Amino acid sequence: MNSAPLAGIDIDIVIQEAALKIDPTADLLDVIISETPGLLTVLPILYVAWADGELSPEELHSIRQKLQEKEWFSSKEKASIARWLDPDRPPSPQLLNAWLKVIRAHSDEIDPAVRRSLASWGIEIAQASAHTEAEHLADPKTQTALEEIESILGILSNEAVREILTDATALHRDEPFGESSLDVVAMNRLLEGEHHELMHDLFAILSRPEFQYPYDIKNDDYREKVLSWCQILAEKDYGKLSFPEAYGGKEDTAAFVTAFQTIAYHDLSLVVKFGVQFGLFGGSVYNLGSEHHHEKYLADIGSMALPGCFAMTEIGHGSNVRDIETTATYDADSDSFIIHTPHENARKAYIGNAAAHGEMATVFAQLEIGENNYGVHAFVVPTRDKKGMPLPGIQIEDHGHKLGLNGVDNGMISFDQIKIPRENLLDRFAQVNEDGIYHSEINSASKRFFTMLGTLVGGRVSIAAAALSAAKSALTIAVRYAGQRRQFGPAGAPETLLLDYPSHQRRLLPQIASAYALDFAVKKLVADYTANAAAPSREVETLAAALKAYSSWHARDVIQECRECCGGAGYMANNRFANLKADTEIFTTFEGDNMVLMQLVAKGRLTEYKHQFHNMKLFGLLKYVISQSGKKLAEMNALVTRMTDPEHLRDVDFQMGAFEFREHHLLVTVARRLKKRLDDGMDSYQAFMECQNHLINMAHASVEREILEAFIAGIASVEDEDLKRMLKTLRSLFALYRIERDKGWFMENGYIEEGKSKAIRKEVARLCREIQPDAINLVNAFGIPDSLLAAPIAMGTDA
Repeated sequence: MNSAPLAGIDIDIVIQEAALKIDPTADLLDVIISETPGLLTVLPILYVAWADGELSPEELHSIRQKLQEKEWFSSKEKASIARWLDPDRPPSPQLLNAWLKVIRAHSDEIDPAVRRSLASWGIEIAQASAHTEAEHLADPKTQTALEEIESILGILSNEAVREILTDATALHRDEPFGESSLDVVAMNRLLEGEHHELMHDLFAILSRPEFQYPYDIKNDDYREKVLSWCQILAEKDYGKLSFPEAYGGKEDTAAFVTAFQTIAYHDLSLVVKFGVQFGLFGGSVYNLGSEHHHEKYLADIGSMALPGCFAMTEIGHGSNVRDIETTATYDADSDSFIIHTPHENARKAYIGNAAAHGEMATVFAQLEIGENNYGVHAFVVPTRDKKGMPLPGIQIEDHGHKLGLNGVDNGMISFDQIKIPRENLLDRFAQVNEDGIYHSEINSASKRFFTMLGTLVGGRVSIAAAALSAAKSALTIAVRYAGQRRQFGPAGAPETLLLDYPSHQRRLLPQIASAYALDFAVKKLVADYTANAAAPSREVETLAAALKAYSSWHARDVIQECRECCGGAGYMANNRFANLKADTEIFTTFEGDNMVLMQLVAKGRLTEYKHQFHNMKLFGLLKYVISQSGKKLAEMNALVTRMTDPEHLRDVDFQMGAFEFREHHLLVTVARRLKKRLDDGMDSYQAFMECQNHLINMAHASVEREILEAFIAGIASVEDEDLKRMLKTLRSLFALYRIERDKGWFMENGYIEEGKSKAIRKEVARLCREIQPDAINLVNAFGIPDSLLAAPIAMGTDA
C-alpha cells in the first residue's frame, strides 16, 4: 500500500482536500503519514475520540497542550495535530473513514484478542510503518505520556481496539436478521414457571374466534362483549382460583395472579373486568368477611351469578381512603347500618362494573355508632335488581367514554339512606353485635385500618404483573418489526434493518433487559405475597406498592417507545399500540396513585430502622445504614471510582454496590433532614412535606435495588449455563443502563468519575450490540401467541 514519498506537499492542505472528496483516498494519507510516523502514534486515539463524538472543547485544549509539549513531534506534525483537534473544524466523516482505512491497513499483524491500550497500539503502528528508526517510539515514557492523554478521553482501550479491527459490514447485510443461539423453548419454560400449563390453557381459550379483538365498536357493545368473555372464563372456574375449595376454588393465589397476568396479554378491558369481579369484589368478601359471608356470596361471585364492584374511591378524596366521607351509621332499632352519601364529593367514583352490570358492591364507609366514629370499614351493599335496575335510594351515573378501557362499565354510585342488615358488615377484623357494641382484637384504629387495607394488597400485586404483560406485548411487536423493516442505507446497497441501527438498539434492548429483570422481581413478589396472602407482612405491602408503581411506569414508557420505534405503522390501531397505550395509562393511578405509593415505600424504608432513627445522632445513623448496605469505605477510593474496564463494569458486585450506595446514601440524607426538622419542633407531616421529593427519589432507588437483587437471585437458581449466561448479560444491561440514566447523581456524589461515566455509556452500547442477534428470540421467549399479539407488523406483513 505504501508508495514513494511526495516531497514538498503541505500535509494540512492535502488532508483538507482529501476530506472534501466524496471518497478520500487512504493511499494518499498513508504516503504522507509514512514520512511523519509520529502522527500514527496518536491516530487511534483521535479516531476513537472523534468517532465517539464526545470530545469537549476543554478536553481538546488539554490534549493539544500536552501533545505540543512532546519533543518528538516535528513542527509539521504538531501543526497537523492542532488542526485535527480544532473544535470548530472537526474531521469530516470522509476523513474519519480515511483514518480508519489507514489504521486497519497498518494493523494486519495485530491480534485484537491481545489486550493493549490505544497508545501502545499507535506506537506499534508507527514502528511497523516507519521508514526510519525513531528512538522515542521505543522509549517507555512515550507510551506513558500517550496513555495519560488517553485517560483524559475516558476510552475503553482494549474494546476500542477490537471494534476498530472488526469490519463493520453488518449494517449493510443482504441476509435477514441473523441467527440466534438462544434456546427459546428453554427460556420460555423458565419464564412461565410452575403454572405454565394454566397459562397455555388460558392461551387456548383466548385464541378462540369469539375472543378476536374488536375495532370500531360502540361502547355499549364493547362492554357486553367483555362481559361475555369474562363469563366464559368464569365457566372455566378461573375466577375461583384463589377461593377455598368449599366454594369451587383451589385456594391458589399464585395461580390466580398467573391467570390475571396471562389474560393481560389479551384485551386489557377483560383483565380489568376480571380483576374487579374476582380480585377486588370477590377478594374483599373473602379477605375481609367471615365464614357466613363466604357461604352466602363466594360461589355466586366466582360463577358471575352475582356480578359486583368495589366501591372505595370517592370523587373528593382519590387515594386518601382514610378520609372518605360515605357513612355507615348503626341503627339500633332496626339492627342495621344506614349507608349514606352526604354530598356530591363523597360519591363513589370510577367504579368498575358499576355503570351496567354490578348488582352488589363492597362499599367502604366510616362506621359510626352513636357519637363514636370507628373509622373506615367495608360493607356489602346491593345496588341493582336482577333486571339490571338500580335499587331505590341508589343513584348510578355512567362515566361514559374514557381514554381507554372502554370495555369496562365505570360509573359513580351515591347512596341515599340505604338500610342494610348488620350482617353485611365484613367483620373479619371488627364486629358489631345486636346491642350495637363494637369489638375488635386490634385496638388501634390506625393499625386496624392498615391491616384491613393490607389484605387487599393482591390488587397491587396483580397490576404489577399485568403491566409487565402489556410491556412484553409491546416489546414483542416492536422488536419483531425492527428485525424485518429496512430503512435507509448507503448508495447501491440494501437498506439497513432497524434493529441494526445502534440508536434503535438503545431504544429497545435496555427495555427488554428491564422486562426480564421485572419478571424475576414480580415472581419474587408473588411468592412472598402468596406465602401468607391472608395477612401479608409490611415488607410485602411495601414491595407490592413499589413494584406496582415501577411496573406500571415501565409499561407506560415502553409502550410509548415501542410505538415510536414502529413509525406510522405503530400508529395504526390494528397494530395494538393504540389500545395498549390507552388502556395502561390508568395503571399508574388506580390501585393507588404511583406517587402516593412511592411515598409509602419511602416510609416503609424509614420504618425498617425506626428504633435507630429516634434520638440518634448522625454518626450513629450513618454507621447503621453503612452496615446495612455492607459497603466498605474502600469502594469510594479514587481507583474504584475511575475503573473503566468491562470486567469491572459487568461485575455483579460493582452493579449491586452502586444500587445499594445510591439507596442508602439517599436514606441517610433524608433521615438526617427529617430528624433535624423534628428536633427543631416541626410536626411530622410538615417535615415529610418539605422532604417529599427526596423521599420519592429514595423510594425509586430502593425499588430498583429490589429489582436487581431479585434478578441476581433468580439467575443464581438457573441451572442451564447457556440461559444463565444470557441472563447475566441482560442483568448487566439493566444495571448499567439504570446507572447511566442516573449518572448525574452518581457523579455529584463521587461514586463515579467522568471517565467512568463515559465507559458505562459505551458498555451499554456494547451490551446492546451483543444482545442484538438474540433480540427477537428474547421477546419470542415471552411466549405470547400470535393470535393474542394480533399485530400485522409482528407477523411480517404490512400495517
